[in-house]
Amino acid sequence: MKVQFKALPSNSPSLFPENIFEKISPNHPSRLVNQVVDDLNLDHIIKLYKGGGTTSYHPRMLIKVLFYAYLNNIYSCRKIEKALGENIYFMWLSGNSTPDYRTINYFRGKRLKGVIQTLFGDIVRMLHELEYVSLKVQYIDGTKLESASGRYTFVWKKSVEKNKAKLEANITSVLAEIDEQIKQDQSELSREDTPKSIDSSELKKKMDQLNADIQEKSKATHKHLKKLEEDYLPRLEKYEEQLKILGDRNSYSKTDPDAVFMRMKDDHMKNGQLKPAYNAQISTENQFITQYSIHQTTADTVTLASHLDSFEAQYQMQSEEIVADAGYGSEQNYELMEGKGIVSYVKYNYFHMEQKRKQESNPFLVQNLFYNAQEDFLVCPAGQKLTLWKQAERTSTNGYVAQVSIYQAQRCEGCPMRGQCHKAEGNRTIEINHRLAQLKAQAKERLLSEKGLYHRSKRPVEVEAVFGQLKSNNKFNRFTMRGLEKVDIEFALMAIAHNLRKWVKMTRNTSLNSSINNKTASKTVNTYKISSVSKYAA
Repeated sequence: MKVQFKALPSNSPSLFPENIFEKISPNHPSRLVNQVVDDLNLDHIIKLYKGGGTTSYHPRMLIKVLFYAYLNNIYSCRKIEKALGENIYFMWLSGNSTPDYRTINYFRGKRLKGVIQTLFGDIVRMLHELEYVSLKVQYIDGTKLESASGRYTFVWKKSVEKNKAKLEANITSVLAEIDEQIKQDQSELSREDTPKSIDSSELKKKMDQLNADIQEKSKATHKHLKKLEEDYLPRLEKYEEQLKILGDRNSYSKTDPDAVFMRMKDDHMKNGQLKPAYNAQISTENQFITQYSIHQTTADTVTLASHLDSFEAQYQMQSEEIVADAGYGSEQNYELMEGKGIVSYVKYNYFHMEQKRKQESNPFLVQNLFYNAQEDFLVCPAGQKLTLWKQAERTSTNGYVAQVSIYQAQRCEGCPMRGQCHKAEGNRTIEINHRLAQLKAQAKERLLSEKGLYHRSKRPVEVEAVFGQLKSNNKFNRFTMRGLEKVDIEFALMAIAHNLRKWVKMTRNTSLNSSINNKTASKTVNTYKISSVSKYAA
């Protein structure tokens, strides 16, 4: 049988060239990106341009290109530049414009600074109008993402403070030696005037004073002054600058001063290496990201307040319900959510352990001891009272002050149950935070309710699944830009791309499912038409 081939395509141009953009299907994600960005109000970005000089690429075109690039896991500006000359979807979105990588990078890092959050919020509002999200519930969690800085560029606060203290002692010793080498009437500096702690500005004044007062310096004095000027003073200035950069943090990276060293779990040996990173917090609903925030701390507990504030500032409202894991279960956070009128479904430490039979049947545990609230005392399994000894305060790392009550037994010596009760010397002492215990009881009641069980089962599917998609499917394990402001921009672009990707998926499902009601289907057909465009368009 003779083999038949299709006609060999010719490289010569045709008389009537075809429009290659017609090859883009109506359901293609690029069309959604195009429609969404066309409906955004960009007045706050356009007004940033000063005018004059040569013409500028329109920000609407550049935003379309960036959104579509991040939607397709393209994060490098050089790769975006290449795609603008090879990929028909990029060509269509850009209108055949070809900005180079420097222009794209400048727009991303400079023009979008301080305005990307507004774009993110406007897209979430579109999703809200399409009834994809209600904004009434937030599933909150955080993850650590590695910085683009060098991995072994440590600067530790404790080490800096230690070295600075040693240096100050050396400086004090040298100043004292200089004072001993000169006569009392030749210098205003005395041993009593030499402090144990000294800063760089004070050291400069003392050195200027010595150089002015001492006309003829001995060889030893000249040597000491040279040591102060060329060695001690630059080091002292360096330590002061490092402490200024550190602020309340315990570490930072030399190549990205905004990053903090955190213990990561993504090493191939699973040994939890310390790497410079940022703590990214997100709120999700129906696997859409409804809010994000970037933090310079390893603990999720201290991030909740600012994260909720950012949500409220973005949408001028607060969610009715919050769902989170035990990393957020603190007295401060429970009171915060209670004060805002939020129904919280937030676990606390040992929530699951408390429900185990071994824990429930152990009579010696604090939570299982009988407590008389009226007379304020505890009763141990041996029948002995633990009376109130004193009240105390406990301050957390973020400055929150908690009130605790300390109870003590009268006589544990000779008790047959002592070995099971406690092993410390003396009588048993128990510390209880009654306010926290009350808040935990409320949280436990909510978590064990029917709605609590629903939220607990849904939380891993919500927020943890989103992190899995960002890290595994989209290969976003490390930022490509440095600095807190640029990291915020990059994560916002990732969050927008994720929402658009999810949006595309849901519209495709709607178009294939005829059982969906006409109201929803009319909003999500292949045209990607968006209602109430006037809210977002200029």
